[in-house]
Amino acid sequence: VGCDRSKNLVDICGEKNCEAFVCDALSVPIRSGSCDACISIAVIHHFSTALLTSAFRLLERRLATIRELARLLRPGGTALIYVWAMEQEYKNQKSKYLKEKNGSKDKEEEIGTDTAQRPCSCQIPGRCSQDSSCSDHLLHDSKVKGCDAKPVADSRLPVHTNRTAFHSQDLLVPWHLKAGTKKKGESVDAGQFPAGSKASQELSPVFHRYYHVFCEGELEAACRSLDCVRVQKSYYDQGNWCVVLEKL
Repeated sequence: VGCDRSKNLVDICGEKNCEAFVCDALSVPIRSGSCDACISIAVIHHFSTALLTSAFRLLERRLATIRELARLLRPGGTALIYVWAMEQEYKNQKSKYLKEKNGSKDKEEEIGTDTAQRPCSCQIPGRCSQDSSCSDHLLHDSKVKGCDAKPVADSRLPVHTNRTAFHSQDLLVPWHLKAGTKKKGESVDAGQFPAGSKASQELSPVFHRYYHVFCEGELEAACRSLDCVRVQKSYYDQGNWCVVLEKL
């Protein structure tokens, strides 16, 4: 069973005869302890908070999402989490994301940067609890690992240049739609407008998506702050930090 915030993506799943529904990852309408396994790919790095004034508020929604995953699992169940990594070059190896900078023009124009790459508590006995000092530990862990991300000084987030290294953990990533992209039921021919014209540009909009890219050790530290799960495995995979959890 799949779920996503996007109704259009869920509709595509339905067309392929897959079970999927629209929901919020912070509040999944599935009974507690009913899942053998959960997979969260390229989701948690999209969660931000309204306030960027303290370490706790920076972290609370991402922690709440992991806690919600744990709530869904039966004891002994496992979860796999993938998030985008700050380190796109790791152990002297560039990620596929950076390597594709020299790819075809089409790849540069239609950019799909996700790879696969209300805080709530668990509602079952032995529910997850969060150490009040965990945010300090998380920040300390990422600093110890040598993360050189620059803090966001004000409310204006930097806009990332696609296919380049990250210089900030909190940023906006452009999403370019190809000219002629249309919604179901619409008929649009990009060729009827001169290249570079205002009409042509309106057919090729650029959207900005929020990302929090994770430093080495940050995702694992967030998972370890919950007392209802155990980290089975933590690893790096093509520009992503990944964790496998087990529900206790």
